[in-house]
Amino acid sequence: MSEIKSAALIVNAKSRKGQKLFRRACKRLETLPFPVDAHAVEKPEHLERTVKRALAKKPDLVILGGGDGTVSGLVDLLVGHDVILGVLPLGTANSFARTLGLPLDLDGAIDVLATGVPKRIDLGMIDGDYFANCAAMGLSPQIAETVPHNLKKVFGRVGYLGWAGVQYAKFAPFVLIVDDGKEERRLRVVEVRISNGPYHGGTWLVDEAAVDSGQIVVQAVTGHYRRRLLKNWFSNFFGLAARHQDTISFTGHDLKIDTEPRLPISIDGEVLAHTPVRAKIAAGIIRVMVPRNNA
Repeated sequence: MSEIKSAALIVNAKSRKGQKLFRRACKRLETLPFPVDAHAVEKPEHLERTVKRALAKKPDLVILGGGDGTVSGLVDLLVGHDVILGVLPLGTANSFARTLGLPLDLDGAIDVLATGVPKRIDLGMIDGDYFANCAAMGLSPQIAETVPHNLKKVFGRVGYLGWAGVQYAKFAPFVLIVDDGKEERRLRVVEVRISNGPYHGGTWLVDEAAVDSGQIVVQAVTGHYRRRLLKNWFSNFFGLAARHQDTISFTGHDLKIDTEPRLPISIDGEVLAHTPVRAKIAAGIIRVMVPRNNA
């Protein structure tokens, strides 16, 4: 890309896997036709200042390596800068990368940096916080907000799933209130997805959402019993037509969202807000490198 003359790479290298992938990425990035200033960040609290230092050098491309939470947590810093975002999908779900049509393997994602094209896309907003992909209310943020800090580290996935089971037993449907400025709707629901793209948790969930639609989509899974949530998850995972039976979607540029009772909101996997909030779209606010066939 003649437009790109310099780049910065910032990788969330907290895990051993992250460190290994960083080394692989650096070796592969040497083949690109422009220099890349690479940073492996082992402490997540240092990610923001590393990105700010990289931006101060005015690169044409900033490559973020990590999962959806890493990208969403740092994308705010790129807004207002004349810079293109590149994504190396190093997470578990990689929903944002899937939405962009990026290859999920490291070599394929790096090829896109060399052969792809910049595409202007929207970002979602929860109040003043930009996010790349999807925010959610329901069981997932309840688990994320309550899980003991070292449980997964000590007991692994089995311990985490056990905690999830405990929280599911405690979980109850709630009331969603959506106000588009013209009408207020109240629904009994078991989950809510506030989407800038169709993927959530690595699974295609929200048909109406797209990163260049200029609209935020609020999808509610309706129901008075928590088992309705399991039915919807199962139907979505296997791509069954039944996944549409229990959902209602609202679209707009600016929607007021509240719940009874008040609930936490996870933004691309991290609990960062609580209802009530305003869900908005920032149309075409950032450029991101995508494959040519997805521009």
